[in-house]
Amino acid sequence: MGILTRKETLSFLILFKLFVLIFGSDNTNVVYKGCSEQKLGQQSSQNLQSLLSSLVSASGQKTFAATTTGDGQNAITGVYQCRGDLSTSDCYLCVSKIPNKLNKLCGGDVAAARIQLSGCYLRYEVAGFKQEPQTQLLYKVCGSKKVKDGGVGFEEKRDSAFGMVENGVKSGGSLFYTGNYMSLYVLGQCEGNLGNDDCGDCVKSAQEQAKLVCGDSISAQIYLFSCFVSYSFYPNGAPSMSSSSSSSSGGNPHAERTVALAVGGVAAIGFLIVCLMFLKSVFKKRSGKY
Repeated sequence: MGILTRKETLSFLILFKLFVLIFGSDNTNVVYKGCSEQKLGQQSSQNLQSLLSSLVSASGQKTFAATTTGDGQNAITGVYQCRGDLSTSDCYLCVSKIPNKLNKLCGGDVAAARIQLSGCYLRYEVAGFKQEPQTQLLYKVCGSKKVKDGGVGFEEKRDSAFGMVENGVKSGGSLFYTGNYMSLYVLGQCEGNLGNDDCGDCVKSAQEQAKLVCGDSISAQIYLFSCFVSYSFYPNGAPSMSSSSSSSSGGNPHAERTVALAVGGVAAIGFLIVCLMFLKSVFKKRSGKY
């Protein structure tokens, strides 16, 4: 077939990088950042680097950890947590991206920061820094599409699904729940150091915020200090899901992720076909020269 020219090789590498960017970084997309204006002193900065290194290392073993580095007024306390449906290897890949993003997004060593990615978050604060209430609203995303309730009963379905989340995070033991109720897909998670009842209260507050600030939006993501919830509603049924997938009596764990993986898989196959067609075209042109 012959060896690809430099131009052909570069074209293929560009296609490959696009593939990685589109399909390989979902969990590491930045959702929001929170950065203190106050800067750290030299000793606190050193403690911060040790803290970040420790948290990243721990993320390869477990999906939640909290620790403190240093003593006295230079002590730094930090926490990371990964989404409950991520493996420890995916958790590590997510958390390990945060120190670099922290530097870029916050512009150096600040006294407190929180970086939320799609699949994980990390926060830290220097000793004595003011703590936020557990139910403090940090960030929200309301879908631009609105539900036109032509008999679909969106609010009732949403309330029932929210009830499943509240019960699920308290009873499952992992402070994490995902499921669906009649084409409404929900997810909720609390920070790993919360008790079951506190987690339920936090999730309930997040759900009330979703109703208040997002109203009849077809989807929403609500991030409080110690928990978050999200939902997506498909009035005509979710794509790639059969009618038997939704249940009025319980949740389908990981259903939301399954839908995303199915859609992503189809897109990935399509992209692979494009790459193969590109290579076939290149080799056909080159073979015609001989």
